[in-house]
Amino acid sequence: MIGILIITHGTLGESLIHCASHMLNKRPARLRQLGVTAQDDPVLLVPQARALLKDLDGGHGVLILTDMYGGSPSNIAAKLVIPGKVEAVAGVNLPMLVRALTYRDRSLQTIVIKAVSGGCEGVMRVPPALAAVHNAATGS
Repeated sequence: MIGILIITHGTLGESLIHCASHMLNKRPARLRQLGVTAQDDPVLLVPQARALLKDLDGGHGVLILTDMYGGSPSNIAAKLVIPGKVEAVAGVNLPMLVRALTYRDRSLQTIVIKAVSGGCEGVMRVPPALAAVHNAATGS
């Protein structure tokens, strides 16, 4: 199973984990987060992030999801990337996280592709409700 580390500004990562846990009806294993605040020195967070990676890696690698490319969280993630072992994707959103969790029993390369596609496909304009609201959970 691929480990997943979410590195974001503030508490966004924990909020995403909370939402995904609600959707999946349990808190997924091998899923952690590291929040970066304005008071943090990003250089000092790199060793903490490495320790989290070590805990998360069960031998199949770790996917790092980060919020905005170019921000401190993604800059920390960039220092942790080891191609084929630790990969990173910026622009995390809830559809991306759920997609990554769904495909984490496949290869690291596959989960990167699925995470990116889930993030992109999860962004869409919501049409106005007609007679009834569609419930994605029940299909009705």
